[in-house]
Amino acid sequence: MSSRIAVAVTVNGQAISAFVEPRTSLADFLRNDLGLTGTHLGCEMGVCGACLVLLDGKAVHACLMYAVQADGQTVQTVEGLSESRAIADIQQVFHERNALQCGFCTSGMLVTAHEFLSKCQDPSRAEIRDALSGNYCRCTGYEAIVDAIAETARGRADRAGIPSQAEQAAKSDAEETPS
Repeated sequence: MSSRIAVAVTVNGQAISAFVEPRTSLADFLRNDLGLTGTHLGCEMGVCGACLVLLDGKAVHACLMYAVQADGQTVQTVEGLSESRAIADIQQVFHERNALQCGFCTSGMLVTAHEFLSKCQDPSRAEIRDALSGNYCRCTGYEAIVDAIAETARGRADRAGIPSQAEQAAKSDAEETPS
């Protein structure tokens, strides 16, 4: 019989103290102990991306991590990102572009998109595909997902007044061309 270990973690802004079995994965802790079922278990080998959560702002596979490893850290699940409206624009465009299909991979895709877009404001389609390389989807063929992330990025850049790479290149070319 194993003894339970104390864990203190902040999940979606709420301080949580619990006792867990040493081998309880972070995904199982979130789903079974906290009822946060947006973190999906797919392959349980860290390949499909369905279990992605943010740990201190960085996407991690919750299926590969023990809950005790998250002790003292901050976890954001897709539910927390949704409730805080951090991903509202991404969710809206995923819906509009039909980038959801069955929905099993969607939570991981949203977490990936959120983390990626926080680092890359004007990504190319190749950069988006690279960012999604750790997420597996059987339904969409990825085109609608890539479209949704690209549209979200462009919308954010437009609202922030950031010119696109193409606009920056055109401006640079115009500055270099003598009149």
